[in-house]
Amino acid sequence: MNEVLSNTEMAEADRLTIAAGVPGIELMENAGRAVAEAVARRKSAGCHVAVVAGPGNNGGDGFVAARVLAARGYEARVLLVGDAAGLKGDAALAAKKWTGPVIAAEPARLEGAEIIIDALFGAGLDRPVQGQAGAMIEAMNGRSETSSIIAVDLPSGVNGTSGAVMGAAVNAAATVTFFRKKPGHLLLPGRLHCGSIAVADIGIGDAVLGRIAPKTFENLPPLWRRQFPVPREDGHKYSRGHAVVVSGPSWSTGAARLAARGALRAGAGLVTIASPREALAVNAASNLAIMVRPVDGAEALGALLQDRRFNAVALGPGIGVNETTCELVLAALAGERAVVLDADAMTSFAKQPDRLAQALRRRYQPTVLTPHEGEFARYFGALDAQTTVGSKLERARLAAQSTGATVLLKGADTVVAAADGRASIAANAPPYLATAGAGDVLTGMTAGLLAQGMGGFEAASAAVWLHGEAANAFGPGLISEDLPEALPRVYKALLG
Repeated sequence: MNEVLSNTEMAEADRLTIAAGVPGIELMENAGRAVAEAVARRKSAGCHVAVVAGPGNNGGDGFVAARVLAARGYEARVLLVGDAAGLKGDAALAAKKWTGPVIAAEPARLEGAEIIIDALFGAGLDRPVQGQAGAMIEAMNGRSETSSIIAVDLPSGVNGTSGAVMGAAVNAAATVTFFRKKPGHLLLPGRLHCGSIAVADIGIGDAVLGRIAPKTFENLPPLWRRQFPVPREDGHKYSRGHAVVVSGPSWSTGAARLAARGALRAGAGLVTIASPREALAVNAASNLAIMVRPVDGAEALGALLQDRRFNAVALGPGIGVNETTCELVLAALAGERAVVLDADAMTSFAKQPDRLAQALRRRYQPTVLTPHEGEFARYFGALDAQTTVGSKLERARLAAQSTGATVLLKGADTVVAAADGRASIAANAPPYLATAGAGDVLTGMTAGLLAQGMGGFEAASAAVWLHGEAANAFGPGLISEDLPEALPRVYKALLG
């Protein structure tokens, strides 16, 4: 159930199902009944329900829900935005089955409603909300403290494919969507408007997914679980990979140490910090299970990495923005090992983006880039202006395709995109992760999973999910040092 469908893909799922013999009105009936069930779980019969219906199929779902609820003893009324005569197809059929009054939608007519069903617009909205519809959205939000709002498919005003708010959007307490989630349920700011999300079965069979071949997924364990490294009874530390984290100078070693700890807790058998000699003492004094090796400059790093047992390397956290960093990155990329580039490792190439892009495109081993939005804009904005427009999902995909690397674009809705078009969207990150150094730990965790043999897309997606779960396991008061120490609890639950 972790496939995520764009508006176009969802429309195709409907079309294929109807072409296979399931009437469209049957799908609408099932959708409306699912919404009615969501109301019944919140309020008992006798409750006053206002259904704000739009002129399309979303409004048709609302008419069905109103009819089902009225038959169960709820006091239901339909407030229609638009003209009933303008309803078409299945929506018109659903409206004809509704025997109650159809009232012109006005804000004052929401008065007294204990539940509001938002059936105004669905996921396909692609224009700014205005006029009567905008006034009703504002009125619904104005009553959200006294009336529970249940959105049909997606809160009205949210674009299903991008998650963008089209001028204004309903703030729902709950959303009932159908068959599969849409990107707008997971991407910000759309996700903030959804409340709790339920996915209802309305009669679309999973077989249609084979025809649609979706490439977007919610970042959940089924996406990467088969590749996830599980320690073997006959295994040993060398079989679990050896990750290298490149450290910055003595005054900024903390980021590399956080990354190294993340790699070790993620399961890498061995982790080494490649440290400038002047920072060797502080790195050595601050680590027990993590080894430290003196490495000054790109030539020394290249020599160290001649040892093929070092099968993953992470660069960027605290390393500095300069030409030396560029040379270190190119030295790491030149070999046959997995590479994770974060922060300064990308920003150092902002004035010469093609220099890094060319090195990335020549690689066959997994490469993962882990920027936050600012770092993404600085590097990819210079490389390809097209990556600065569109949704977060679209931008990450384009960045991955233009470099051949896996792009992990961080945030509360972290997107991981592979060069082959696959993408995952995470929705499990708590606000506690907004703390200094959390991204450095994520870089190390990604490197640790790569060292154990996971593919780039799978390792990055798994690291993002584990990162969020570790923060949830620790809870309020989290600082970055706590993340690696919370991982054992997460692993225990994951591995059973």
